[in-house]
Amino acid sequence: MTEEAAARYRDLDLWPPREVLEALYEGQLRALAAVHRALPHLERAAREAAERLKGGGSLAYAGAGTSGRLAAMDGVELWPTFGFSRVRFLLAGGEAGLTRAVEEAEDREEEGFRLGQGLEAKDVLVAVAASGRTPFTLGALRGAKARGALTVALANNPGAPLLQEAHHPVLLDTGPEVIAGSTRLGAGTAQKAALNLFSTLVMVLLGRTYGNLMARMRVENAKLRARGAAMVRAMVGLGEEEAKALLARYPEPALAALAALGKTGEEAERLLEARGVRGALEEARR
Repeated sequence: MTEEAAARYRDLDLWPPREVLEALYEGQLRALAAVHRALPHLERAAREAAERLKGGGSLAYAGAGTSGRLAAMDGVELWPTFGFSRVRFLLAGGEAGLTRAVEEAEDREEEGFRLGQGLEAKDVLVAVAASGRTPFTLGALRGAKARGALTVALANNPGAPLLQEAHHPVLLDTGPEVIAGSTRLGAGTAQKAALNLFSTLVMVLLGRTYGNLMARMRVENAKLRARGAAMVRAMVGLGEEEAKALLARYPEPALAALAALGKTGEEAERLLEARGVRGALEEARR
């Protein structure tokens, strides 16, 4: 369906610019509605993914073209936002595919399979393809699944092979695009939103937030130091200067807060991985 040409937009190039924008905007709303329908599937996938990752596994992303770039965008943010570094990328065309179109790379199913075979049973693979039949992405999912990894698939076409083969299929039924076949529009919006929701819920379930605070974010510039100091104060009630001094020694608010409660860096890291931020603080206060 993502490749169909909708009759409604047949003469789009003759429309007034405002009407073109209205049509594109409506396409974005349909995309978000598709994500809302997929929330139960995203929840189930995130719950099982979090359980798998608690065993020390990696969260891997696979895709080609626009879908691959959106997947990579989601993954690279997990380290600065949540301090989660166990992220891998299985992208058609490799790093070159992030900045330019390497269209023929998406047809290399064998390469995708080989990369997927690099995962293990403790890992989670999120495979993203608007059509749900991209050979490279299918190969990556099949390779990862053969190795016992948990597989999550995001696709925009009902009945797509990617959805049929994944442990957790997530259909984002966005229908035909305003501009036929341009899945960077509605399908891409739905993918980006769904990836955001999935990965953020996984991080919350892994205990990498404190309430709604990014307590494990990496504090690496002036803006984040100020934000991080406020988080340390919220967690352990320190004064501003003391909180800033601790953040100068520890790279994330949760570590600084645990240091204020008498934990060494090594003890704090162990507690955070085992108990999450809230659990670690509760144990440190005992």
